Amino acid sequence: MNQTTFIQFIADYGVGDPSFGEVIQKLTLLDRTIRVIRTSVPAFSTIATGFWTAQFAFVNPVPGMMIYTNTAPRKDNRSGRLENEGERLKYAVLDNGVRVVGVNAGFCFSFVKHNIREFNSVNVENKGSQFRSRDFFPEAVVGLMHGERKYIGEKRDVSIIPDIPKHRIAWIDGYGNIKTTIRQSEMEYTPGQPLRVTIAGMKRIAYFTDGTFSVREGELAFAPGSSGAKDRFMELFLRGLSAWKEFGKPEIESEFTVEKVE
Repeated sequence: MNQTTFIQFIADYGVGDPSFGEVIQKLTLLDRTIRVIRTSVPAFSTIATGFWTAQFAFVNPVPGMMIYTNTAPRKDNRSGRLENEGERLKYAVLDNGVRVVGVNAGFCFSFVKHNIREFNSVNVENKGSQFRSRDFFPEAVVGLMHGERKYIGEKRDVSIIPDIPKHRIAWIDGYGNIKTTIRQSEMEYTPGQPLRVTIAGMKRIAYFTDGTFSVREGELAFAPGSSGAKDRFMELFLRGLSAWKEFGKPEIESEFTVEKVE
């Protein structure tokens, strides 16, 4: 039996929501050795879910770990739902061995798409409960964690997963730094170059830095952040202050533009 006992659980329940406790309790009931770490993302935010899925998967992954995600906006079908049926659970094995079980909604798998070695549907009940992530999914999560093949369903092609959306806000950290979906490798600016950044109609000047140029306190920087592993995601940070507040507190998933100042 696979002895994996570590699960990163990402869901769009609110911070402190007892729903986390209910799901973790069910997982623990099924396997008393499980250790679960929970991460709350904004309601229905598949970008934030996908962003953290990749961050946990590629930065200091625990050997044999599993990532369990549940963000299900139920936008795959806008008509009425039969017994609360929603987007279906998928199972991915990444090229570094990390396994991901999650609802295949929006961009939940997008940030790991090009690292997926195996991708399958999960054989698990999908309707009949408003709380599938507690009532049905944990059996499959624990079963797959222990290598039970009966939960592995039809093979799926990763082409059904959309690519990472460009120029979107992926996360706002506790310091007000704005993490984006733009990779460092996509940058063609020179250190110190001023850029005009627009978010929700608010325009600000930010200075590009690749790590060799530092901004003064009170200046806005557009720089590689701490997320994204080998090809880091760009961040907007306002040294000594909050970039998020400077831009009027935009929501995660908001679009933005970056352009040279002529």
